[in-house]
This record gives sequence, structure tokens and C-alpha cells, in this order.
Amino acid sequence: MAKLARIEDRPTPPEVYSWRIYINAFIATFAAVMIGYDSAFIGTSISLASFKEEFNLVNKSTSESLNLISANIVSMYQAGCFFGAIFGYPIGYFWGRKIGLIMAGFVFCVGAMLQTVASDKTGLGIIYGGRVIVGLAIGAASNLAPIYVAEISPPAIRGRLIGMYELCWQIGGVTGFWINYGVTQYIGPSHKQWLIAFAVQLVPGGMLAIGSFFITESPRFLVTRDRLEDALKNLSFRRHLPADAPYVVQEFREIENAVAHERSLAGAGFLGPMKIVFADRRLVYRLLLGSSLFAWQNATGINAINYYSPTIFKSLGITGTSTSLLTTGVYGIIKLIGALIFLLYLVDQLGRRWLLMLGSIGGALSMFYIGAYIAIADPTYSTSNTSGNIDAGGRSAVAAFYVWTIFYSPTWNGTPWVVGAEIFPQHVRTFTQACMAASNWLYTFLIARFTPQMFEKMDYRVYFFFASLMVFSIALVFCLLPETKTIPLERMDELFATDVRPWNAHRIVMERIKDNMHVAETGMSTPDFKSEDVKFEHK
Repeated sequence: MAKLARIEDRPTPPEVYSWRIYINAFIATFAAVMIGYDSAFIGTSISLASFKEEFNLVNKSTSESLNLISANIVSMYQAGCFFGAIFGYPIGYFWGRKIGLIMAGFVFCVGAMLQTVASDKTGLGIIYGGRVIVGLAIGAASNLAPIYVAEISPPAIRGRLIGMYELCWQIGGVTGFWINYGVTQYIGPSHKQWLIAFAVQLVPGGMLAIGSFFITESPRFLVTRDRLEDALKNLSFRRHLPADAPYVVQEFREIENAVAHERSLAGAGFLGPMKIVFADRRLVYRLLLGSSLFAWQNATGINAINYYSPTIFKSLGITGTSTSLLTTGVYGIIKLIGALIFLLYLVDQLGRRWLLMLGSIGGALSMFYIGAYIAIADPTYSTSNTSGNIDAGGRSAVAAFYVWTIFYSPTWNGTPWVVGAEIFPQHVRTFTQACMAASNWLYTFLIARFTPQMFEKMDYRVYFFFASLMVFSIALVFCLLPETKTIPLERMDELFATDVRPWNAHRIVMERIKDNMHVAETGMSTPDFKSEDVKFEHK
């Protein structure tokens, strides 16, 4: 059974961890179901014979032009996501997180409907357009959802709640994989066969749009808009405590003090956060560090696998649509289980640094093995594989692929989103989260756009390429990324101070937090409301 102990930053009433905080976080992170579903269904759907026949692509199946069309269909979505993440900044700044998520849900449904009405009469143009619109919505949601959850979360479960974003991503992924398997098994080649997977997009989009009406706006955002009464009301509701409860009073005072301090640094206005980020070398460093985590996440090969799983399994010698889809479905289930382990235990217990380094070590070894197997056995052209069966070596390569999934899913899959949402101060967080989300989609776009060409030109060397990048990422995480678990958002600056190093910053800051709480409890001085933190265990 998972260890669900909480390491708290201060003595916390149990009411704080009520269902209200989990429901609000789950609704916001449901945006990730849309992302996960798209990454799972699109690569297989466009490879179906029924889709190719509908849009006259059959004659291109042996030429480079089909790879180009497939890459365009997939990558148009990432291009939309990139710009949507940028647009998420003004949306979140002026209208807030709640309105932004509602808008993202409705815009997503518009894009999904455009794809659903496509046919041989409309051509691929309407699918391209729908993919871009869906991407715009996803980009904005991927910006706003992690910010919202980070701002409403008690520090002890912040990683867990932001990790729900990753859990929802994998729920969408598993759904997409198995819907494709179902339609290929039980529906013959037809317009309906490929259309069903496209139409199902409307379900998560509609659920986000409707569900977001029932969440409460972030108190931190409301304080920045000087809506103090509404902010206190929302904070009291979400903490399940009266407005005059000491815990609520202290937290609200911390938020007010933090916002006042941040305004004195950035000034008012839409451009203030941008000015303060680019004027402060320490914040620029954090911006580059957070962005690089998404680059290294894509360097594991995850989005090449997500969007082109049929190509991946074909390179391992697995042939036949249903066999490939079944193998992909198992991959999706492993990712979902990994996300659950990440959410329930690892992210708030083991921490961020160790997760990323362990994920890279196991992932690199697995990728090196897969590449070596393909280089030696050459399963794609093996005459013994015409039946669709694979030999013992091929099965070991598939096992290595699943081992890679076991190492990746609870580590690199969700951790960059957690870190990117928590390492920046409130007054610049909407802007920096836009940069984090845009970085993710930029790197994903590059991988999605060029993966078919990489496999065509590099063959087994693609696996060596991704494995080598994972090795490099270990050194980057160890030397540059401080541990952030259990550190309150208001104390993140101390992790990046010049008097600490990434490998010892967490220990030093936690000691300071403990000392400050001790001083406050003994009455030796006035407590610092940004520093009252200590470690408590609840089992």
C-alpha cells in the first residue's frame, strides 16, 4: 500500500486536506486528459487504411510524401499548442485561471468538431485547421492548469496535486490507445472506423468546459486584482475552515505580504512580470533551467513514441495492426500505473532530483539495449518475421521497451511540470508558466515533426541518440536543479541563492525553516510569516 504520509511545512489542521482541494485540482488538471488522448490516438488513427482511403493517401504509402503528411497532421497540433501557451499568459493575467480554463474547454470542442466533420469532400484542410484550434486550447490549458493547482495547494501535497495533471494525461493516453484497438478489432474499414477516435475528443473537452464552472478562483490571483474579500472567502472555503481560523489568517497574510513585496519589485501592469524576469539574472537562470527540463524530457524519446508508436514497434519487428495496437495499449497501461506511483508516493517522498536522475539512468540503459538489438538482429528485414511473430531477441527488446516505460513514467513524465509550476515567485508565475508550457510544445513540435524522417535516415541510431541525451541529463539535474519538495512557494528564492548549491540547497533551507518555526514557538522574536515551516509526519 502506498505511503501517503505528509511532510508538512507547519502544523496543519486535517480539514485542509478535505475533498474540496482534491476536486478543484482534479477538475483543473482534467485538461491533461485532452492532451493524453490526442498523443495516443492520432498516430494510429492516421495510419489506418480507412483514413488513408478516405483522403486518397493509399498511393503515397510507400513514398516520403506520406511521412510528410503524417508529420504535418501531428505537428500542426503542437504548433497551435506553442502559441496557445503564449496566449495563456494574457488570459491568465487579465481574466484569471478559472475563466481561462473554461475558454480552453470550449475552444477545444470547436477544434474537435471541425476534425469530426472532415471527409473526402472537405479534404485534409479542415483537419489541419481543427488541429491548430485544438492546439491553441491545449496550450492555454497547459499553462493555466499547473499554475492554478500550485497556487491552491497546501505545500505538503503540492507535488501530489500537480502530479494529478500527469495522472489525467495518462488516463487520456490509455483511453486513446484502447479506443483505437477497439475500432480496429470490431469495426471494419470505413468512414466510421477512423471517425470515432476523432469524435471522442469532444468528451474530455466538454467535461473541462463544464467542470471549470464549479471550481473557485485562485485566492492568490484575486489578491493580485485587489479582490481581498473574495480571496479570503475562497481560501476559507478551499481550506474547509472559518475565515478567522488561525491557519487561514496566517496563510492569507502570507499571500498579501508576498503580493505586496512582488508588486514593489515588478510594478503594476501586464509587462511588469516580463520586465522583472529579464532584469534579474537569477530569474532568467530559473527560466532557462525550467525550459531545459522540457527539452530533456523530449530527449528521452517520449513524444516520438507517443505519436508514432506504430513506427516504433515496426522497428522492433512487430507487424500487424492489431498486434501493434495491443502492444501500444500495454505501454499505455504501464504509463498510467507509473503516473499513479508518481502521484501517490514518489513526487512528495523521494523528491524531484532523484526521480529525474533515476529515470534517466534506467531509461538510457533500456534505449541502448533496444538500439543494439536492432543493429545486430535487423528485425525489420528478417525473413523469419513474415508471420508477424518475433523471436526471443525481439521479445527481449519489447521487454526493454517496457522497462524504459517503467523508468520514464513515474519520473520524467510529470516532474518537469511540477518543477516548472513551483520555482517562480507569484508576481511572475503566469508569465513564466507560459514560457514553460510554450517550451514543452516547441520541443514536442520538433520531435513530432521530424521523427518519421529520423527513423528513415537513422534507423537504430535513433535509440542510441535518445539514450545518449538521457545520460547527459543526469549531469544537468545533479549540477543545476535544487530539490523543491516541501518548500513553500514563498521560500523558493532561497533555493537559488548564491550561498547554497543545488545539491545541498534543500537541506539548508529546511534547516532555516525549522529554526524560524522554533523561534516563533518559543516567542523569542516576531515570527516571519514567510518562514514558519517545520517537518511533521502524519501517517
